[in-house]
Amino acid sequence: MVALIRQAVTWLEGWHEEARTQPPLPGSVTLPPVAPAPWGLDATSLMEDLELVVRGSYNPWHPGAMAHLDPPPNPASVVGELVCAWLNNNMLAEELSPLLSQLERRLLRWIARRLGLGDSAGGVMASGGTICTITALVTARHQQGLDGRQACLYASADCHSSLAKALRVMGLPAAALRLVPTDATGRLDPHLLEQALGKETEPILAVVATAGTTIRGAVDPIGPMADICRRRGLWLHVDGAIGAVCGLGQRHQGRVAHMGRADSLTMNPQKWLGIAKASAMVLLRQPQGLADTFATPLAYMEPARVAHGGDCGLQGTRPAEVLKLWLGLRQLGQQGIDDLLDGALHRAQVLRQGLAPLPLILPSGDLHIVCFRPSAAGSSEAWSRHTRQLLLDQGLMLSRPLYRGTRHLKAVLGNPFTGMEQIATVVDTISASLSR
Repeated sequence: MVALIRQAVTWLEGWHEEARTQPPLPGSVTLPPVAPAPWGLDATSLMEDLELVVRGSYNPWHPGAMAHLDPPPNPASVVGELVCAWLNNNMLAEELSPLLSQLERRLLRWIARRLGLGDSAGGVMASGGTICTITALVTARHQQGLDGRQACLYASADCHSSLAKALRVMGLPAAALRLVPTDATGRLDPHLLEQALGKETEPILAVVATAGTTIRGAVDPIGPMADICRRRGLWLHVDGAIGAVCGLGQRHQGRVAHMGRADSLTMNPQKWLGIAKASAMVLLRQPQGLADTFATPLAYMEPARVAHGGDCGLQGTRPAEVLKLWLGLRQLGQQGIDDLLDGALHRAQVLRQGLAPLPLILPSGDLHIVCFRPSAAGSSEAWSRHTRQLLLDQGLMLSRPLYRGTRHLKAVLGNPFTGMEQIATVVDTISASLSR
C-alpha cells in the first residue's frame, strides 16, 4: 500500500505541475476500461488507467476555473482524505471511530458556537448540502409533531432545489413549498412573508432563509425573518451552504448577520474554503433533536456514552470526513480563512466594476458570485452560448445558468489562483461580444 501511494503521489506531482496550463474543461474524453481484467493490474498499469480519468476530468486548479462553487482543494484536507481512507473508520458508531467521533462532535460544537447558535449547539456531518438540508427539515418536522401530517415550507423564490427534494423525501407534494417573492436585491421580502404566513391554513414545517442564493449570491434578511418566526412560534432553518462560512471569518460576519438565531443551519466548507469534497454539516441549536428524530436500535454495537453517529442523521455508515475539515482548518488558521474570504470578495468586486459600464443587466449579490446578461431583450440565449465558448477558447470557464427564465453568464470568484489578468480578459471578451 505504501509503495502504491508513493507512486501515485509522484504521478500527481507531475500532473499538478502542468494543471494550471490545462483548461478547466478537457477536450476529448477517453474512458478507461470499466470491467476488471482477468488478473489484477500492477501499479504501473493502474497509473496508466488513472491518467485517462484525470485527463478527462474537470480541472479546478486552472486560474480560469470560475464557473461553479468548486475551488481547488485545500492541501491539508487532501492529506486528511488519504488518512481517512487509510484508517477506514466508520462514523456509524463510536467503537468504530472512537477518537474521530469525539473530534466531530467537538469541532461542530465549536463551529456552531462561532456562528452564534449557542453553547449547547452542535450537529453532524453528511455527504453534501442536500443531505444536510433534508436532515434538518425532517428533524424540524418530527420535533414539531408533524410526522405523517400535511405541512408546508416557506422559502425565497430563489431557494435551492434541495428544498423540493426534502419535500419529496417526506412524502409532501411539490405545492407544499411556498415561494416568497424577492426584492430588487434578490433577497426574500419579509413583509410578503408575513402576509403569506398570516393567510396560511396548513401547519408550517419551517421557514427557510437562504444565506447565499446559488445564482446571484443574495443573503436573505435573516434578522427580520427570525423575528417573524419567533412571534409565530415557527422553526427557522438557514440554508448557509454557500455563505455561512462568512460567520467563521472576522471581517465578514455582517454579511450573514443574525444567522445564529436559526433553529437549524447548514454549511458547506467545500464551497468556499476548499475543503476536499464532501464537507458539509447540519447544525442545530438543540442537537439532541437529531437523535430524537433518527435514532434506531444498533443492537450489534456497544452502547455509546452519547448518541452514535448513525443515530444522528440519515446516513449510517459514513467516512470520517471531519478529518479533512479539522486538518484543513488547522492549516488555514484564522488568517487563512479571512484571506480566502477577502480574496474572493475582492475579485468579485473587481469583475463587477469592470462589467458595470457595459450594456448588461447585472443583478446585485452579497457574496463572491457575479451573474449578468445583455440588457437588450431577446438576445440572451444565443449570446450566452456564443460568449461562453469564446471564454472557453481562452481557458476561462463561466457557467450559463437559467435565472428567472433567461440565460445568464455566471462567475464564481472563489478560485484563489484567478488573478487580475483573467478577470480583465473576461471583461474584454464580454465587451467584444456585446459589440458584435
